[in-house]
Amino acid sequence: MLKYFYDNQLINITEKHPKNWEEAIEISGEVLKEKGLITDEYIQSVIRDVHEYGPYIVIIPNVAMPHSSANNQGVLGTGIGFTILPEKVYFEEGNEEKQAKLFFTLAAKNGEEHMQNIANLSEMLMTDGLVDDLLTIQTMDDYLAIMKKYNI
Repeated sequence: MLKYFYDNQLINITEKHPKNWEEAIEISGEVLKEKGLITDEYIQSVIRDVHEYGPYIVIIPNVAMPHSSANNQGVLGTGIGFTILPEKVYFEEGNEEKQAKLFFTLAAKNGEEHMQNIANLSEMLMTDGLVDDLLTIQTMDDYLAIMKKYNI
């Protein structure tokens, strides 16, 4: 999957410092918006969902998977964007279990594609050492070195 992000230009190593998790989600959606896969409506839907259901998108410490329902009007195509923030953002203040620096934003036109994207991403994230290595990325050269190391 690391190759997928690179080949499809869906990586955002940002220098933006979000002031809260809502802004972090907005930043994480930028790469998918640039590719014409989502609109602002989708990003706002994800933010509303987190307000309503809690930080379900933080799947493990340091990793968030922003997504909303597959039938959302703001989804124009299928893809996953990968955003690396300069520092972690807390979804629950002081809760280390509910913070993230790595954002994998999902968009899918149907439920089957949505579930497949989640499964593929989850499988990748279970690779020993990968999340720790992803947390060290500061440049595209860093990303390429990790992509080569894991060959995924």
